[in-house]
Amino acid sequence: MSSQPARFKAAGPLRGRIRVPGDKSISHRSLMLSALAIGESRIEGLLEGEDVLATAAAMRAMGATIERDADGVWHVSGVGVGGLLQPGNALDMGNSGTSTRLLMGLVASHAITATFVGDASLSKRPMGRVIEPLSRMGATFSASPGGRLPLMVHGLCPAVPIEYRLPVASAQVKSAVLLAGLNAPGITRVIEPIATRDHSERMLRGFGAELTVEEVDGARLISIRGEAELRPQQIIVPGDPSSAAFPIVAALLVPGSDVVVENVGLNPTRAGIYEVLRAMGADLTYENERTVGGEPVADIRARHSTLTGIEVPPDIAPSMIDEFPILFVAAALAEGRTVTRGLEELRVKESDRLALMARGLARLGVEVQETEDGLVIEGRGGAPFSTNGGTTIAAELDHRIAMSFAIAGLVSSAPVEIDDMSPVATSFPTFMPLMHSLGADA
Repeated sequence: MSSQPARFKAAGPLRGRIRVPGDKSISHRSLMLSALAIGESRIEGLLEGEDVLATAAAMRAMGATIERDADGVWHVSGVGVGGLLQPGNALDMGNSGTSTRLLMGLVASHAITATFVGDASLSKRPMGRVIEPLSRMGATFSASPGGRLPLMVHGLCPAVPIEYRLPVASAQVKSAVLLAGLNAPGITRVIEPIATRDHSERMLRGFGAELTVEEVDGARLISIRGEAELRPQQIIVPGDPSSAAFPIVAALLVPGSDVVVENVGLNPTRAGIYEVLRAMGADLTYENERTVGGEPVADIRARHSTLTGIEVPPDIAPSMIDEFPILFVAAALAEGRTVTRGLEELRVKESDRLALMARGLARLGVEVQETEDGLVIEGRGGAPFSTNGGTTIAAELDHRIAMSFAIAGLVSSAPVEIDDMSPVATSFPTFMPLMHSLGADA
């Protein structure tokens, strides 16, 4: 794919009502579990970004029938737990770490072999944290050096149920083990010392899996009974809170702005960014609060605000790990210092997000210190970013880096060019037209 550079510059206030695409985490899981149910599931609001389409293609390759109708509703006829078929070719995950790690879990407890490949960015990301527990369950792996893609998974059926304590807070590792446990006899348990997004637990129960969550010695003990029979579901995917964070932060930073993002999922394990922004003084209100498919949902109204730097509690990181890049942009325009810690996970995302954000913010005239596990940012007190006539940011194929600096360009004294906006299609394919509709100049 050829690169797609774009320039972003300051314009008038941002105003309007928009809807962001469906939640990426829920979209992945709805396809996977629908493909393991017996019968037809119906999914509305599915994120049609490249990452989720990679999941759909993989489930088709392993036997599920997946079709999109003219109204944008997806219909999935599943093969049943234990019914995944041997894929005829390598499964191309593109840029999607979520697809890769969760599908490794599914394959691990089926008597099939699957090869996973991805793009240059995904092929740099470590998979060892998933390989380790799945190996305990009996799967075997042939991976590239460092536990990276391309890799081959040889599943085992029946797999061995295990009790696994997560060494790092990772919803992907937790979900991989639970999905493997779906087709393992007996009970598979995951001990989660620090809570992470719980979409897998909510959705597994919704599909009929026997899953319990208990509090034991301050940790979450998640147990799933294997050899499950999943029932097809009618799913409505709420708007992605990670995607919503970009226009919301833009509205907070651009003077005179007043923006409503409708139908945003506000699962407590995902909404940390909004808690932190409110603690910084953001004018954010939740309207029309409701529950859809077991997930809390609301319309979020954001108005231009004067933000104040804070020390972000490390224990909130799992509930906003993907939103730190755009939070760093907000912190850079706040009054005073913002300190973040406990963010080692950001170094092994699509890029080293700590290093890239520190480098990019420095190019915008921000005083920023990069530490081993976070950033310390001296805010500009509302003064526009200064680029001495403009600058180009290298996003290094990372969609969230690209979008974060795009928003920074809207509050800069000179244009900010992003070298390649094409990776944004992985998670937020409508980012550019939606920002234009609000009045952004790009």
